[in-house]
Amino acid sequence: MKGVDPMGKLLRGRAPWEMWAGGVLLAAYVVGVAYFHCCTPTYRRFSSAGSSYVRYEKVRVLAVDRESLHRDAVTGLELGAQVIRVRILTGEHKDEVVAVRNALSYSSNVKAEVGATLVACVDTADKNTYDVWIYSYDRAPFLYGLIGLFVATLCVVGSGRGIRSVLGIVFTFTGIVFLFIPLLYRGCSPASAAIGVVTVTLCVSLVLLGGIGPKTVSAMVGSIAGVAISGAVLACALRGMHLTGYSVAEADSLIQIAGATHMKVEELLFAAILISSLGAIMDVAISIASSVNEVFSGNEGLGTMALFNAGMNVGRDMMGTMANTLILAFTGTSLNLLILLYSMNVTYYQLVNNNLIGIYVVQAVSGSIAVVLTVPLVSAVAARLIPAMMGKESRRAARWDGSAPAILGEADAP
Repeated sequence: MKGVDPMGKLLRGRAPWEMWAGGVLLAAYVVGVAYFHCCTPTYRRFSSAGSSYVRYEKVRVLAVDRESLHRDAVTGLELGAQVIRVRILTGEHKDEVVAVRNALSYSSNVKAEVGATLVACVDTADKNTYDVWIYSYDRAPFLYGLIGLFVATLCVVGSGRGIRSVLGIVFTFTGIVFLFIPLLYRGCSPASAAIGVVTVTLCVSLVLLGGIGPKTVSAMVGSIAGVAISGAVLACALRGMHLTGYSVAEADSLIQIAGATHMKVEELLFAAILISSLGAIMDVAISIASSVNEVFSGNEGLGTMALFNAGMNVGRDMMGTMANTLILAFTGTSLNLLILLYSMNVTYYQLVNNNLIGIYVVQAVSGSIAVVLTVPLVSAVAARLIPAMMGKESRRAARWDGSAPAILGEADAP
């Protein structure tokens, strides 16, 4: 029995120029990411002294010498303190054994047990003078396992498209972390950088998922137009409500970073909201374009209006669910705030004029507007573009083998 070669399946059927162009673009992207990430100066907010530095290292608990703990009646958490001995497993102090006082509170509740591997903060003044305190559990193995399970599931179920989906996720993540954020550090406008990153990410992800063809081009054009209109609505809403990057909870910390770098804090809110709606827009765009493509493949005689209506019928079913998805996602991220506001019995005017409430509403509504507008835009573009590109090839093939389409569409009519 022959083995499955998903990578070979992924590459088969690709024209040589597509592979060469993809290789050149990938090399340019890697070089650009490496340049912006490596050449961007870093900024350290915290240090105990001018020459000190902080590292986070793995430690193993050797013994629990003393502990004074009690179980809280409300939360069920064990609170108090422990005196433990740990061996440092990584970093410049590797293999050294130190005594650590581990405080267990509501916000930092890491109970040390003999043999457990934890993560500790090592605040170092020099080689022989440093302080150690417990930071958290060692969650890295579980995170890697969960990510590996997701990637394996995606590749097994999706086969070649699953692999391309993984590549798209990696591209999006690296673009935001290693390209977008360094651009902000260098003083680039967050709004301009977000528009550029969103556009490039849309195009690359859609090409990876659907290849280069009328379906992908339709999804690109429609979704970019939807993002542009949504961005204009978002900019007007933020200006009208007087909401900027200074309105978020982390504004004080961001202002400190901006003082040491060239970051423009004011536009960060616009960039964050625009990027947050990208996934839903891509999902709707490729789904509608694929639906129109399948409908046309099944009946090449359908006209533009029939294909547009087919795309709209699919899109109308997705509008409500996608809008609900965005609103529920944003509500979930602000659940703690909503509970606090509810418990404080705030008045109406206090609630609707709260900065965070305004940000969450603008975020949810602007993302939903982008999704809704993407539906007719992608439907219109796909209804025109897919017949124009696929129909010519179909008619050419029909003339070559002497056959003809069973049903003549408007474009085929004499």
